[in-house]
Amino acid sequence: MQLKLAGKKAIITGSSRGIGRAIAVALHKEGCRVVLNGRTAADVSLAASELSGAIGIVGDVTRPNEAHRIINEATTALDGIDILICNVGSGRSVPPGKETLEEWQRVFEINLWSTTNMVEAAREALSLSQGVVICISSICGLEVVPGAPVTYSAAKAALHAYVRGIAEPLGEQGIRINAIAAGNVIFEDSVWSRKMTEDAIAVRQMLDRDVALGRLGDPQEIANLATYLASPLSGFATGGVWKLDGGQTRC
Repeated sequence: MQLKLAGKKAIITGSSRGIGRAIAVALHKEGCRVVLNGRTAADVSLAASELSGAIGIVGDVTRPNEAHRIINEATTALDGIDILICNVGSGRSVPPGKETLEEWQRVFEINLWSTTNMVEAAREALSLSQGVVICISSICGLEVVPGAPVTYSAAKAALHAYVRGIAEPLGEQGIRINAIAAGNVIFEDSVWSRKMTEDAIAVRQMLDRDVALGRLGDPQEIANLATYLASPLSGFATGGVWKLDGGQTRC
């Protein structure tokens, strides 16, 4: 499929590994010029060095001033921006019922403010290019997943509300925004790689019981959908939360 992405300029947050890394690779293969972002300089530099012409920008997108700096550096380096992938997030938190004010703040910073900061910072540049925002989210924001941290689920539900609510004002500027609610995806140092190490039998039982396809997802599968949503082929899609979970949730 020709996605008509050659020459487009993209920044992907949280892209030194995992899902963000897979999306950066997929967009690069489609001919995009890509900026990778993360908080650890060595990891960002290594990831960028493996993609010809890619640029690495270190920074913490949970901080508004950092988000603006990252966007300014990216738009200067690329002479504009067409695609913003908001991938920063983490499901690591306290068990249900153990929440504290500090933990609520920390989890919302990682899973919600990281996106709202970047969208706000990139809004002017994206309006000039009639660009696209894609937010990587979770099925935990769609329905109660047994055992999932309440802080994480609430933050992702808020992210979905943000995507749906901001779609109209962004649309008035010619900007599209969508989210991908990912299911259980395994990659190095992910929650599911840890769970597989700790108790592979329990994971297998959960997959057989709860997931229609009976397996964990792969970062490349998320990247495939993200690449489509970033392309002109999805030009009528905005304000949507696209579920990709192997048939786990029933909503």
